[in-house]
Amino acid sequence: MFFEFGIKDIIDILLVALMLYYIYRLMRDSRSLNVFIGILVFVVTWIFVSQVLEMRLLGTILDKLVSVGVIALIVLFQEDIRKVLYNLGAHQRMRRLANLFTSKKSRERKKEGVKQDIMPVVMACMNLSRNKVGALIVFERNMPLDAIVSTGDRIDASINQRLVENIFFKNSPLHDGAMIISQHRIKAAGCILPVSHDLDIPKELGLRHRSAMGVSQESDALAIVVSEETGAISIAFHGEFRLRLSAEELESMLTKDLG
Repeated sequence: MFFEFGIKDIIDILLVALMLYYIYRLMRDSRSLNVFIGILVFVVTWIFVSQVLEMRLLGTILDKLVSVGVIALIVLFQEDIRKVLYNLGAHQRMRRLANLFTSKKSRERKKEGVKQDIMPVVMACMNLSRNKVGALIVFERNMPLDAIVSTGDRIDASINQRLVENIFFKNSPLHDGAMIISQHRIKAAGCILPVSHDLDIPKELGLRHRSAMGVSQESDALAIVVSEETGAISIAFHGEFRLRLSAEELESMLTKDLG
């Protein structure tokens, strides 16, 4: 049997390959790669059995499993699906497309708001670093962190340098947890973050760094860590560390990643 193979078929194959590669990257980043591979194996088996071998009985059973399986996957992996969709919407190219429909004045206003949020945090981190006071500050971005906020004490205060320093003061009851900043407000403090068990994290980095990495892997949040042992300032973002930052580097990275 011969098939007509034209330019449309080449484009079709390339688009499917790009789609599968992009889904693979998103699932890998969200730690659901084994699920993706399992689904891919099942789909290939289903197509081979029903389309190539034309086994009607087994093909019918697999057809029913596929129709029910899609609903089951949505129910079982709703958090991962939501995370993938958030990552897709937060992609840099998508943001650029959205910017085309946003006025220049609105973008400037947003940039100025981000700057006002950043500077008190940068100054507080510098003082905490100088005095070797540990801190963990999380900036919420597109993905809501309501579940994490509920684990701590709600504050809902304006972002203030003195307040940030007082919360992480060694005798403060909230200094051990994470501070969550959202929508230009300090939403909560003393929050519990998911801990990363990634074996690639250097052994000299402690629990604060692992918690920062954990929240950056499970959401699009940006986490700042001030080490209690060394006073070094680090950022965890998209599952990667940026270690030992100066004040200028911290301000620059926060402006870029949050703006």
